[in-house]
Amino acid sequence: MDANGLEELPAHELHDRAVRYAVRHGDLGFLWDLLKVIPAAEAATGHETDADLTRVSALLSDAIAAGEGDLGEALRPVYIEYLRKHPDA
Repeated sequence: MDANGLEELPAHELHDRAVRYAVRHGDLGFLWDLLKVIPAAEAATGHETDADLTRVSALLSDAIAAGEGDLGEALRPVYIEYLRKHPDA
């Protein structure tokens, strides 16, 4: 998909495509990077966040929902950048 097409997709679709591709191809680096940027994205959207990475359960829950609402919008650039690197996603 070209860059213009990615920009037009809703955040949840970008999230689903990027995460699905990363899981299918075993790209743990992207998934780890996503987990690391979620607390900052939550803070940028005004959500209270506990940035303590020892709370893996909460962070994984956030990652699953990271395509929805304000958080999904805050993470759009992350998804678009990843999908541009993997046009077959």
